Amino acid sequence: MRTLVLGIGNILWADEGFGVRAVEAFHARYETGPDVTVLDGGTQGLYLVQFVEACDRLLVFDAIDYGLEPGTLRIMRDADVPRFMGAKKMSLHQTGFQEVLAAADLLGRYPSRLALIGCQPQDLEDWGGPLTAPVAAAIEPGLSVAAQILAEWGVDFRPRGAEARERLLAHDLDHRHYERRPRGAEEETRP
Repeated sequence: MRTLVLGIGNILWADEGFGVRAVEAFHARYETGPDVTVLDGGTQGLYLVQFVEACDRLLVFDAIDYGLEPGTLRIMRDADVPRFMGAKKMSLHQTGFQEVLAAADLLGRYPSRLALIGCQPQDLEDWGGPLTAPVAAAIEPGLSVAAQILAEWGVDFRPRGAEARERLLAHDLDHRHYERRPRGAEEETRP
């Protein structure tokens, strides 16, 4: 049984980066077995189909507009996660993740288990801005939910030692400094 832990979103649009930040935090905190792939899916859209169709179990972190209080987590599982486009896009991305699920389904390789950990965004208009406080605060509870779901599924993962914390990508930005810079700082550094 192959498991994919996937974060999707765009870190350049404030709370749209929730999924990516959550999967980065998951990777830093947990070590997984060889049957688990942890992936920053960014905004790759349909390019993610190959990863989805290769897994049996799929856990996704994403920013989703449910119309709830900012930072609220909503967990959807299996058939409750919409496969096909409806009147309202499930995802905030330019290319919605629903198309990826629909394509995997049409190819006959839809995951047997699916869980979506969605977080209600507060701000999607702050180009280059960090996650807002309520959405950043939702990462820890999101990781707890992810750990519970993976344990239910019997997935092999364990906490990393504090000294073994790793970045998901070797070329990651220094997120702590990037997201903590004061607003308008980029203007001060321009000639």
